[in-house]
Amino acid sequence: MGFGNLPEFFDLDLYPELIDGVDIDLAVKNHLLFTKIKDEIYTIVDKEHLSDSFNYLSKIDLDFPIAILDKDSYDRLYHRFLEIKTDNELSSTINEESEGELLEEDISLAEFLQTSSDILTSEESAPIIKFVNSLFYQAIKKGASDIHIEMHEFRGVVRFRIDGVLIKHVDLDKNIIALVVSRIKVISNLDISEKRVPQDGRTQVKIAGKGLDIRVSVLPTYYGERVVMRILMESSHIPTLENLGFKEDLTKHFKTLLDHAHGMILVTGPTGSGKSTTLHTFLQLVATPDKNIITVEDPVEYKADNINQIQVNTKTGLTFSSGLRSILRQDPDIVMVGEIRDKETAEIAIQAALTGHLMLSTLHTNNAAAAITRLVEMGIDDFLITSSLLGVLAQRLVRKLCPKCKEEDRLPEDIATEFNAPKGAKIYKEKGCKECNFTGFSGRHAVGELLIMDDDVKMMLKNKMTDFEIREKMKQKGMRTISEKLLELLLDGETSLKEVIRVGLKD
Repeated sequence: MGFGNLPEFFDLDLYPELIDGVDIDLAVKNHLLFTKIKDEIYTIVDKEHLSDSFNYLSKIDLDFPIAILDKDSYDRLYHRFLEIKTDNELSSTINEESEGELLEEDISLAEFLQTSSDILTSEESAPIIKFVNSLFYQAIKKGASDIHIEMHEFRGVVRFRIDGVLIKHVDLDKNIIALVVSRIKVISNLDISEKRVPQDGRTQVKIAGKGLDIRVSVLPTYYGERVVMRILMESSHIPTLENLGFKEDLTKHFKTLLDHAHGMILVTGPTGSGKSTTLHTFLQLVATPDKNIITVEDPVEYKADNINQIQVNTKTGLTFSSGLRSILRQDPDIVMVGEIRDKETAEIAIQAALTGHLMLSTLHTNNAAAAITRLVEMGIDDFLITSSLLGVLAQRLVRKLCPKCKEEDRLPEDIATEFNAPKGAKIYKEKGCKECNFTGFSGRHAVGELLIMDDDVKMMLKNKMTDFEIREKMKQKGMRTISEKLLELLLDGETSLKEVIRVGLKD
């Protein structure tokens, strides 16, 4: 028991409950909130405003148990109520005005981000502009890589991708979402009257003096337009080789491969596994004033001052293959191609690697050995692969458990048997606290398997061995796979069983 005779709850991530007959504006004004705790609706009062809360409570006929929260939990719930209150105010504003007038007002206020105003000091008073500004600010504060704005049948939702996983930020009225989408289109120089075709754009924002590039994608869906905004990073955000999280033995091999004057290094893995970040880390490691480094990317995810970057633009015919062809006439020492998607790009990349350039690129395969067979399937001759390829890194990103709240667990018997791990081994699972934004995780860790193109692998390729056979042979030679490293992270208590299964323990 806490304050007086009222129960007190700590470290909870709670959402508002709207009660019939209760005016949300008056409830919030009097610091009286409603939420569900363990499937029961509670009336929440604030320690600092008890007289206001009880005074208002005495005027409404309710019979819910009363409780208090710690300051952080109360503040989170209070701000969620404020968001709903603002949502209601915006809805009434929208209903009072015609859509045409709103769009005109939106266009007239388009100076916002285009004039490079800093969103933390912007004096603009329009509620939609403030809301969009706050979205960018909250996304950066929480370390999000993407902002998703979705329209459903009755409501819209804003979600942030944090550490590779989508987390709900706020629910909004459909009318508000429509206006937010219009605002984003305006600042991205897109056509706000066109709602039937996909549109892509870019915008720049300044937060606390720092410039950020944001790539915007708008897609029409059944219930309305959906927006995804990717926050593109500056070169100062590129991690060092040590900070990526790979084990020391791997980083030594990377440095040896990057010392080569020519040849091709591939990084593989599914979407969102950190391939682009790893490539940019490699480039920063080899970038010296005596080298000419050129990249062709889609999109340019990290802006770097010491390398020359080309953005793919299919509308003008600037593809990976045509960009790569042009790069080779620019006397480069090191070339990076965002992705090898087709035979043409693969052929030019291999020719570049054979003619004295260090070539870095990515492929979408699940493991390192599969990258070799993918090139063969594309129609690349075996002898060209063996002559040009230096090594293949397959990688994944694993969320690390929050050290403040992780809970002890035991390894299930079937997993222990399947992966030859100690039965009943102590592991940890996620819980969630205010330190980790109630996700149970904090930060990510890269894990990878590295296949170096030595004489044995060249002979296996010559003998037409499958990627499975190559992988098994390399494991016998001592190559440690992603699955083995995931299991090691699990047993070391750095991540949870759910997370390693999600990432690919059973691949």
